[in-house]
Amino acid sequence: MIQLTQKTAPQIAEDIALRVQKRRKERHLTQSELSTKAGVSFASYKRFEQKHEISFGSLIKIAIALDMEKDFESLFATPQFSTIEEMFASEKN
Repeated sequence: MIQLTQKTAPQIAEDIALRVQKRRKERHLTQSELSTKAGVSFASYKRFEQKHEISFGSLIKIAIALDMEKDFESLFATPQFSTIEEMFASEKN
């Protein structure tokens, strides 16, 4: 169920692209330099910053190039429980 405060997929993609762009600029890298360092085509990287579209594999390469790959470790890492019984059952396993 979508909540009124829940972000849409395009909004999340834009937020990620803006954070990557910020990290790139903090490291004083051009788009071309980061795309080369990540092993991603310049056109793909440019499209990512402009249109927020990129393959998951390329996003991982960019994260590695920016020394941010550990951020992926927390993705879906926290279990979500519907009831307290589910939480206790999970702890027993």
